[in-house]
Amino acid sequence: MSRWCRNLRTVAHNYKSPFSKTASSYHTIQAIPRECTGSGVAERDRAQGRIPAVVFAQNLLDKDPNRRSLSRKQILTTERKQIHSILKSVKLPFFCSTTFSLQIRAGSGSSVLLDSGKVLPIKVHRNQETGKILNLVFVWADDGTELKVDVPVVFKGEENCPGLKKGGYLKSIRSILKYLCPAEHIPPKIEVDVSNLDIGDRVCMRDIDVHPALRLLSKNENMPICKIVATNSENPEPAMV
Repeated sequence: MSRWCRNLRTVAHNYKSPFSKTASSYHTIQAIPRECTGSGVAERDRAQGRIPAVVFAQNLLDKDPNRRSLSRKQILTTERKQIHSILKSVKLPFFCSTTFSLQIRAGSGSSVLLDSGKVLPIKVHRNQETGKILNLVFVWADDGTELKVDVPVVFKGEENCPGLKKGGYLKSIRSILKYLCPAEHIPPKIEVDVSNLDIGDRVCMRDIDVHPALRLLSKNENMPICKIVATNSENPEPAMV
């Protein structure tokens, strides 16, 4: 029978993380409004070195139409060079669990600031063949608002893991965890320490130590995130997202 992990210390990197601080402190996304929309306009923007984008309140995605709000919805373009630069330092999937400052100016190079605030990227649309970024989707992430966030799971301590030293392997079952987070406490990642796990041990959602303001959006907190499996186990399952 599988054992629960012993002396587990699994921590979500929260707003105090140096990783998060770097993104917030040094990356301010610059954008300008788009007056027209459509595929032709978007292609023209891309040809000029810009990426079409949209930012809105996350409740616009709510299944209940009565809870949707169009307030502060902005159709924009961003600078391709700047977005690529940001993605070099804040790689996917962490890009979509990191907040950034956004400044919307009247035009390219303009000093006139139309709107600004913190945003959270929630979608990067790419061309499936070339990988080129086609569109970006952001939601406003002002302090005091709550957002649903897919937080990436990463593992550490493999080099000291007793189960791996005995020939087992680390089976990742979930690569992300979805939380309802206050915008000021979004963790860019969750690190799961497997350094004390033996063969048969596992880490479950309920074992994760996060900021008390975060709420796990899962009906089953006993669901495992990962486990150490003997090499003779058959039919390994792919990671769940």
